Amino acid sequence: MIHSTAIIHPNAIIGAGCEVGPYCVIGEHVTLGEKCKLHSHVVIDGHTRLGQGNEIFPFASIGLKTQDLKWQGGVTRTEIGDHNTFREYVSIHSATSDGGVTVVGSHNHVLAYSHIAHDCQLGSHIIMSNAATLGGHVMVEDHAIISISAVHQFCRVGKFAMIGGCSKVVQDVPPFMIADGNPAETRTINKVGLERNGFSDEVQTALRQAYKIIFREGLTVSNALVKIEAELPALPEVKYLIDFIRASERGICK
Repeated sequence: MIHSTAIIHPNAIIGAGCEVGPYCVIGEHVTLGEKCKLHSHVVIDGHTRLGQGNEIFPFASIGLKTQDLKWQGGVTRTEIGDHNTFREYVSIHSATSDGGVTVVGSHNHVLAYSHIAHDCQLGSHIIMSNAATLGGHVMVEDHAIISISAVHQFCRVGKFAMIGGCSKVVQDVPPFMIADGNPAETRTINKVGLERNGFSDEVQTALRQAYKIIFREGLTVSNALVKIEAELPALPEVKYLIDFIRASERGICK
């Protein structure tokens, strides 16, 4: 299942059932889990480990040296989970500092021309639409959807959040919300995403009320969170939203 034109370093570890197509290049410190499929012209290098069942399309580049000018050498890693899809021309770069790791979870769908920069931390079940771009040290939580947009370095995108097309994200996107615009603002709850993932009417109602308190009543963020704690049901999703916002270092898209 390895094409004769593929170049694979003898020290690379290739799991059982992998398919490596024409003109792929796999470096010395790469590990591919079982049943990964590299279509053609894929480059995987650096200290990079992929789990099982990942599918990688032509001209994707994974695990290469960071583009960050602060690079001073050392061993940096790229760790990728299971059953991800990386479409054409996707680029995922290794971390910047010695011992650092760029992490991508499992069951993610990363579409053509998307970029995941150094030291990013991605969860699972994420969709990145064509040409979505993550700056360095960005954190994306589970089930987030990122349309074609740019996310600034060190921002966080909360779970079940959605970012609209052509958005410029310079602050954190709260979980369960939709952010859109240039710069991005939080517009409403991600109603369709919550419904599709089985969130109850009670949870959706509480998150909608929380959204109004934070973004529509003109309160400071800290006062809005105190009001939510006092007036809304103590649901896990509401608490998660509060904790996410309180932990923000860049502030939230407001």
